Amino acid sequence: MWRASKKKAIGQAARHNFSDDLKFLTNKLARTDRVFLAVETTHNSVVGLLAIDGAELDQLYVHTGYQGRGIGSSLIALAKRLSPAGLRLFTFERNRAARAFYEKHGFVETGRGFPNEEMLPDIRYEWPGPR
Repeated sequence: MWRASKKKAIGQAARHNFSDDLKFLTNKLARTDRVFLAVETTHNSVVGLLAIDGAELDQLYVHTGYQGRGIGSSLIALAKRLSPAGLRLFTFERNRAARAFYEKHGFVETGRGFPNEEMLPDIRYEWPGPR
């Protein structure tokens, strides 16, 4: 789910093999972040992922077949409850759907041009907390 969603979002094949991505998710992300999964119970399959480390929203992906159903909105609402003083995140400039999604949910662009392993232009967004 994570790999397919990311590929759809940025139009780039995975930079790592499946085994390396699995190691990242289980050995790094699950140890440094609070990770939440949205599960479709009929088929017991993961349809969304949120990883948050304090005020840093590190990962938010929704299964390509489940986008537009409110899963991402539910996950972002959870992130806001977990970090009510504000959140930061990075998204790729080319990921117009994510940019529109974050802006719809009150995030504002606060910077551009951050390095990443995909070597794609990156945008930093911040949500300042409730107003």
